[in-house]
Amino acid sequence: MSNSTNSESILEALEQKFDAINQKTETHLEGLLWSKPITYWDYIQTDVLLNLQTQRTVLPDEMVFIMYHQVNELLFKMILWEINQLCHTEKPQTEFFTEKLRRISRYFDMLTTSFDIMGDGMEVEQYMKFRNTLTPASGFQSAQYRLIEFSSTDLINLIDYRFRASIDRDTPYSHAFEHLYWQAAGKDYETGEKSFLILEFERKYREEFLRYMEEYNTINIWQKFKQLPDEDQKKTELIKAMRHYDHTVNITWVMGHLNAARKYIDSGKGSGEATGGSDWKKYMHPKYQRRIFFPELWSDEELKIWGEGY
Repeated sequence: MSNSTNSESILEALEQKFDAINQKTETHLEGLLWSKPITYWDYIQTDVLLNLQTQRTVLPDEMVFIMYHQVNELLFKMILWEINQLCHTEKPQTEFFTEKLRRISRYFDMLTTSFDIMGDGMEVEQYMKFRNTLTPASGFQSAQYRLIEFSSTDLINLIDYRFRASIDRDTPYSHAFEHLYWQAAGKDYETGEKSFLILEFERKYREEFLRYMEEYNTINIWQKFKQLPDEDQKKTELIKAMRHYDHTVNITWVMGHLNAARKYIDSGKGSGEATGGSDWKKYMHPKYQRRIFFPELWSDEELKIWGEGY
């Protein structure tokens, strides 16, 4: 194809594109005359990105802490980007489902292997000083992580184990919300009183969480898996990928986080309490809250010992 013929076909395609939205092709082409060439730093917004780190102290390792958690949130956004595409595809093909799940798992694999950056990348003395300026903020307040949970599994699997028998699909979302497993980290169940940590968290995100719970009730990853042909649901590689994602998110990644926290909080150089005031060991360890996205894909024995030995 000659350059002339190629240019004509491109112009014809542009005409069709802009006609479809009632726009003049000439106007858009003329706009190209005045547009600036794109650069890497403009496209990535490098200057903006590198100015999002604001320390509260003069301690150098606080910058490691800030940037590490910002990287975590960017990866959470990548995970949600893939989950959104998968869950909002009406009838996903098995190949499409598997590819999206592999992408999601790779992002969580990155998160899981990254804890050495924080665990070995900060001096204990510095952390125990600058963490006092973070109170009562906590990584507990990562809203994106909660959205990942809501969009990965049926809501019942995120309910505190003590209350699952009294909650089903007919339970109002607002009631189920009050019995999510992570409520135990910020609520006294004898008095019903909530900590400042969780009150602020809910003030900002509660309505968004309730909308998300309802939206993904029937389109979460598990529900999409159940929509695949029966023979595909039994494929070894697909089941392996589902189990890998479940185990990585709810055991490996959680334990990496917990062990990193132990190094500093249990160092003997502070109060031994989390910045948000939660019972962080029982909240984080998987054997207590038994967070399992796809329980049907695990044997009774595997479910019985979930999170033990770590």
